[in-house]
Amino acid sequence: MRRILAASGAACLLLLAGCGSDPSSPAGLDDVAVSGGTSPKLKVGKDFTTGATETRVVKRGSGEKLAAGDSVKVNYVAVNGRTGKQFDNSFTSKSPLTVTLNESSALPGFLKGLSGQHVGSRVLVSIPPKDGFGQARTELGIKADDTMVFLFDIVSKVPDQAEGKAKKAAKDVPAIVEKDGHPSAFKPTKTTPDKISKASAHVVIQGDGAAVQKGQTLTAQYVGQVYPDGKVFDSSWAKGPPASFQLDQVIACWKDLIPGQKIGSRIVLVCPADTAYGDNPQAGGPIKPGDSLVFAIDLLDAS
Repeated sequence: MRRILAASGAACLLLLAGCGSDPSSPAGLDDVAVSGGTSPKLKVGKDFTTGATETRVVKRGSGEKLAAGDSVKVNYVAVNGRTGKQFDNSFTSKSPLTVTLNESSALPGFLKGLSGQHVGSRVLVSIPPKDGFGQARTELGIKADDTMVFLFDIVSKVPDQAEGKAKKAAKDVPAIVEKDGHPSAFKPTKTTPDKISKASAHVVIQGDGAAVQKGQTLTAQYVGQVYPDGKVFDSSWAKGPPASFQLDQVIACWKDLIPGQKIGSRIVLVCPADTAYGDNPQAGGPIKPGDSLVFAIDLLDAS
């Protein structure tokens, strides 16, 4: 995942927070000025602090209510309360963020601030250090005891899984094995070859969303297995929340074959070694030099 929103290494900064203002604070969210429009700005006075995560709904949306565990796409402006200066802005970068509202994927202030809000809302959230990073973030100009102020536009709730018309993959493609209502592994068909030389994509559920573009950040659920019936080496479904990653930072098979596929689809990618990890997979891992791979992927969102 990207930019400031890392709760832990690869996770994003945005998540979790409950309402409630600190009456001892010299200023509250009522004192934060928000400009309107599609690229809003915040005016936060210097030395703004709060003792608890506080929220203020600037505009209530009419969409679905968010709950803990939901994945949600947001645009945001982020301001350091100590300096009153902006340190990130997805509106101007045109890079909305998809986050999952749980403790493992986001900061406590985001979970508290976004849970219970409605899609389409514009919401101010002030986050004290205890619900923020818990430490200094020098690359952002954030000190350990800084309060952060976020303005969120809640764009959409991200679906849990692919939705659309079921389609049959080619007869030689390994068949998906499902567990708990989602793909968990593959098994060869009678016509599945032992070796493959060309990467291929197969739509097994046809979604009706926008086509994924090259270089976008994709949010997906997936399972990966050594082709055709080897070890399952990774599964976002097994971990819980969907994963987000930039398509210019993945293996060639994904980078080349996912663009053009429609959001909402479930696809199977068959990836020979030269489009995956070749002769240099991670040492000691389940993928061996020269292994081909097969993936089932639910394309949930892209931005």
